[in-house]
Amino acid sequence: MKKHIAILGSTGSIGTQTLNVVRRHRDRFEIEALVAGSNADLLVAQALEFNPNFVVIADRGKYAAVRDALQSTDIKVFAGIESAGDICAMDCVDIVMAAIVGFAGLEPTLKAIRAGKTIALANKETMVVAGQIVTDEARNHHVAILPVDSEHSAIFQTLQGESGLNGGDVYVNRIDKILLTASGGPLLGRHRDELQNVSLDEVLHHPNWKMGRKVTIDSAGLMNKGLEVIEAKWLFDVDVDRIEVLVHPQSIVHSMVQFEDGSIKAQLGTPTMETPIQYALSYPQRIESHLPRFSFFDHPELTFLRPDTDTFRALPLAYDAIRRGGNMPCVMNAANEVAVQRFIDGQLPFLAIADFVADAMSKTPFIANPSLDDLFATDANVRQECNKR
Repeated sequence: MKKHIAILGSTGSIGTQTLNVVRRHRDRFEIEALVAGSNADLLVAQALEFNPNFVVIADRGKYAAVRDALQSTDIKVFAGIESAGDICAMDCVDIVMAAIVGFAGLEPTLKAIRAGKTIALANKETMVVAGQIVTDEARNHHVAILPVDSEHSAIFQTLQGESGLNGGDVYVNRIDKILLTASGGPLLGRHRDELQNVSLDEVLHHPNWKMGRKVTIDSAGLMNKGLEVIEAKWLFDVDVDRIEVLVHPQSIVHSMVQFEDGSIKAQLGTPTMETPIQYALSYPQRIESHLPRFSFFDHPELTFLRPDTDTFRALPLAYDAIRRGGNMPCVMNAANEVAVQRFIDGQLPFLAIADFVADAMSKTPFIANPSLDDLFATDANVRQECNKR
């Protein structure tokens, strides 16, 4: 039977690559809903190709254009991000690709979880901001969260077969350490004095991965890896001190798990997001892919380095945020989203992003056990205070 998919963030990098996977496997997947932020033209083109039941344009100012462009079809058009969660909760949807970038993805993802939908999670900020709440909701509603980030997909894949039943007894092979790999991004090997005037174009020139601007900038400063450390803590129920970051410039080993007997399992492959996307959509099956195959002969050396946390301060900030817990990861995420946009707009130097975030973390009131309302309030307050600076 076909799986019926709703894509939150269909016009972004993960969304468009998800549609690439669906194009190759029309016999397995059906698009039920497409949700986009403001890229009305691409949303219309996707809707005309895939003929979903629903489309949502979050930017209300673009609603009329999308509605008029699709008026000759049977596609129902809605506006506003709040509509996305309602549509994802409909009976016709089996799996939700949660690929909206940033805090905005939290609310529709939670609505989908509460409706019992399988979540293919590409929005790491959802787990960073509200990991305890999201994992509790998923457990309470018996919902599977299938990671899409290449690193978390790798960890998820290596854990297959490491728990189950043995003669009627439940066994779980204990994780000793998660080894989370990072490419190092386009600025690998450069020190602070070399990065004082680094440009947006330089930061966006990632050597291995094709990603959206925000994720690419986060990757260059190791904030993306910090967010992934927090996400891994919640997804795999591992203490943060058991998560180690390794810089792996070739981006072939996507991550590893070391077990209590000292054995290490790794997932390897060419650096493309379509592989973990397809695995999440087809899980527990693996299905045919025509993507390029990895060859060890083409990569005779795979290297691993310690991250330079003196130059790239975002990674220790993330460890600090999750160790403090409470609303502090939410504070870090909100300040980072503002700072990254400032950098894109030419209002903040690249190296100042981490300083901007650290300042917000030092000034925002700490809440030890935040409710969901507390997290929404924290996010709004941090953005308001940051925008005054």
